[in-house]
Amino acid sequence: MKTVLITGFEPFEGARINPSWEAARQLNERMIGGVKVVARQLPCVFGTSLEVLEQAIDELDPVLVIAVALAGGRTDISVERVAINIDDARIADNAGNQPIDKPIIAAGPAAYFSTLPIKAIISAIREAGIPASVSQTAGTFVCNHVMYGLLHRLRRRKARAGLIHIPCSPEQAIERPGTPSMSQASVVLALEMAISIALTVEKDICLEGGATH
Repeated sequence: MKTVLITGFEPFEGARINPSWEAARQLNERMIGGVKVVARQLPCVFGTSLEVLEQAIDELDPVLVIAVALAGGRTDISVERVAINIDDARIADNAGNQPIDKPIIAAGPAAYFSTLPIKAIISAIREAGIPASVSQTAGTFVCNHVMYGLLHRLRRRKARAGLIHIPCSPEQAIERPGTPSMSQASVVLALEMAISIALTVEKDICLEGGATH
């Protein structure tokens, strides 16, 4: 049976939960478009996160991989366009690592573009009444580390892959006054739609999604 691998991260920076995993695990064992979704949690640790991800890829041989990550402060579902070959951590990861200006893959290219139909995904999510946009940066923390490593690993395979950032959950926003949030129900629906679109849309649509800064 064909599978889709969706991942979320463990909590980090002292948080009690990580909504990326809370949403991803809701899709575990779900059938979407005749394909089985398998959810796996990744550690918020440089290096180890890619080892866990690669083990899951080897085990499942998925046709699609979507990594989900938290981007506190963002207001919408952010479908990442590009991952860059650099680790530059503002804070330490959950193992105390804080790489600065270190390449993810020493001989790797400067960047990889997502192979998801990113414009079609955001268009569908918006039509469902959920805010969504293309993001031009996945940051330089473990999220970008995973996205770059994922695309590097799958560069010679037909499987599609990419990363989607989500806002804080309402539970987190209560503890961070003024922080934008999105309900888990909306996030899960958006991820369901992203999976469905990525499985069925071969050629992305042409839709404005750029940024001026």
